[in-house]
Amino acid sequence: MRLGLNTGYWSAGPPAGVTEQIAEAERLGFDSIWTAEAYGSDALTPLAWWGAATNRVRLGTAVAQMSARTPTATAMAAITMDHLSGGRFILGLGASGPQVVEGWYGQPYPRPLARTREYIEIVRSVLAREEPVTYAGEHYALPHPGGTGLGKSLRSTVHPLRRDIPIMLGAEGPKNIALAAEITDGWLPLFFAPKDDAFYRSCLAEGFAREGARRSAEDFEVVCTVPVVIHDDVDEAADFIRPFLGLYMGGMGARGANFHFDVFARMGYEETATKVQELYLAGDKAAAHAAIPTELVEQVALVGPAEKVRDEISRWRETCITTMLVSGPPNVLRQVAELVAG
Repeated sequence: MRLGLNTGYWSAGPPAGVTEQIAEAERLGFDSIWTAEAYGSDALTPLAWWGAATNRVRLGTAVAQMSARTPTATAMAAITMDHLSGGRFILGLGASGPQVVEGWYGQPYPRPLARTREYIEIVRSVLAREEPVTYAGEHYALPHPGGTGLGKSLRSTVHPLRRDIPIMLGAEGPKNIALAAEITDGWLPLFFAPKDDAFYRSCLAEGFAREGARRSAEDFEVVCTVPVVIHDDVDEAADFIRPFLGLYMGGMGARGANFHFDVFARMGYEETATKVQELYLAGDKAAAHAAIPTELVEQVALVGPAEKVRDEISRWRETCITTMLVSGPPNVLRQVAELVAG
């Protein structure tokens, strides 16, 4: 199991110390570094800026929002990043949720799986650069069928460094996970619990079994963010994770339309997730966070003394995960690397 660095979302501004983290991650032999976006900083600009100071690590987006850019604009960015990095770019994509897609990007959200399939087909067509790009889908059409009527099929002026840049998909639901296995090169899970590994492997197997699937279990990447807090007291360590889980479980989505909530419900914590969501949406974030039991935190994160974390890493090694993404200052990255190695 490889290690990667997840720089995460920005809060009010650029994260402090991130350049030192990236330098240490490369020195330690980490496989990759990753950026994210929602409705603040974008994922591509920081990746290019910070990636320019690296030589070996792969550079990935986890994830770039599909609704933020047209498929051809995303393909242009991928070609550009791949050239600038010398072939180290990974395009991680995600559909997000209706609140962000419709509220921030002003794009329609219905039928996200069909939209994702079309989007990636167009991106791959641009990367292949075999002919001018045309597409007639339910969600995307090139050239645009309306307007002036002067739209022209075009081919990228820039020749891709690689015509098969890796594409990965952020997915939480079983159908979307199967889609990732069918049409992409990797899956970017969120809130993965080792105890549910068999369920996730079955979702992936469904995608691998479809006609025309790009990959198999043997050459497919699963790149998963795993929060790690090393602390002598397990409950206090979990306190660092509870706000993160509470935000996604309770605040990232509406009642009945929160895919993160659904993950925890499938995990066996629907009653807890419901309580957290009710408290969060009522504005009582502190109570929402307090309602998350340490046991739940331990399902999706590594928390507690170093010895406990070292012992629990073996559970993660046995799953379908191929790369574990961690975050933290250089001393934490060194400690995690030692625990994983040892």
